[in-house]
Amino acid sequence: MASTSIKLDDEMKGRIRSLAQARQRTYESIVQEAVSQYVEREEQRDALRRDTLTAWDEAQTSGLHVTHAEVDRWLKSWGTEDERPKPECRGLM
Repeated sequence: MASTSIKLDDEMKGRIRSLAQARQRTYESIVQEAVSQYVEREEQRDALRRDTLTAWDEAQTSGLHVTHAEVDRWLKSWGTEDERPKPECRGLM
């Protein structure tokens, strides 16, 4: 494993040390986990953004859509006796 240096203020260092002590882990393991979780979260955020932009482009190209009101009615019906079927996509008229 490669070593990396980062600069942290004294308050953050203290918080990490306290957390490591409370969890009976090393300071380094807390920092490694924090960086790993951050990178994973940001990668997921980037993937979601790309997927959203792709879906938007496809919707713009195809014209297929469902209105907010239709989705809202469908979701509000979940778990009720009158649960509605999912709304169908349709093209622009």
